[in-house]
Amino acid sequence: MNNIIQRLISVTADWQPLTDRDLEVATVDVQSPPGNSGPMLFLGDTGQEVPWIPGEYHTLVRVNLADLRVRGTPGDIVTVIGGTW
Repeated sequence: MNNIIQRLISVTADWQPLTDRDLEVATVDVQSPPGNSGPMLFLGDTGQEVPWIPGEYHTLVRVNLADLRVRGTPGDIVTVIGGTW
């Protein structure tokens, strides 16, 4: 079954996943919207922090959203748009 995913996630100063499920595989566009006050920090696959500037987005194909961790300036947001196809 295919499901659409449309999320607006408020970030905090602590690492948080892009889903509250243990496993959620989807193809999504993840964006740090242009109105954010600072960069989003994503936890890279080797443990380093990867900054995304406001306005930056990437398409991620068939990723487990539980494995994607983000933090940033409290009050900023990250959008997740896509689906489970």
